[in-house]
Amino acid sequence: MNRLFGAKSTGPKPTLNSAIANVDGRIETIDVKLAKLNAELTTYQTRLARMKDGPGKAAIKQKALKVLRQRKLYESQRDQLQQQSWNMEQAGMMQDNLKNTMTTVDAMKTTTKELRKQYGKVNIDKIEKMQDEMADLMDMGNDIQESISRSYDVPEDVDEAELDAELEALGEEVEFEGMGEVESGVPSFMMDQTAPPQFIDEPPEAGKVKEAAG
Repeated sequence: MNRLFGAKSTGPKPTLNSAIANVDGRIETIDVKLAKLNAELTTYQTRLARMKDGPGKAAIKQKALKVLRQRKLYESQRDQLQQQSWNMEQAGMMQDNLKNTMTTVDAMKTTTKELRKQYGKVNIDKIEKMQDEMADLMDMGNDIQESISRSYDVPEDVDEAELDAELEALGEEVEFEGMGEVESGVPSFMMDQTAPPQFIDEPPEAGKVKEAAG
């Protein structure tokens, strides 16, 4: 069986890049051969242009036709190899795109799995309950602020006329006290505390004051 079909290859399988490189190498070899054939054809064409019709010219023409056929075969083979190389390059691009797509899909799967784990730990009911408790605490705080800022001894139903009368009386009292301070020249709170009382009609005699002091 091995003689008919050959032994099974145990070497590494060729990659797409190595196959493309192999085909490109064959294309380069064909290009070298085509360059030689083109140079040979140019020589034949130059000789045919200078020769007159006859057996010699016919022989050169036959050689030129043979080279021309070879060139066409090589050109056809080169076109096929170039198409193969292009097809493999397209396959390589598709393979790269597929790898990138698979990488993206795997990353999205991993992210989705992690998000499910994280969101699975969140209890919406607990969050809603916490929000309700916060609202209740805010209302309680507002009530406390209103309570401690409440004014005392000021009835809410005080008559404005009574307030105006009381304010007017306070103004007259201030004017009266101000007049007394102007007459004495010194405010009452700055007067000497050792001055004799106002209810004494006559000041004490100087000798008696000294004896009392002695």
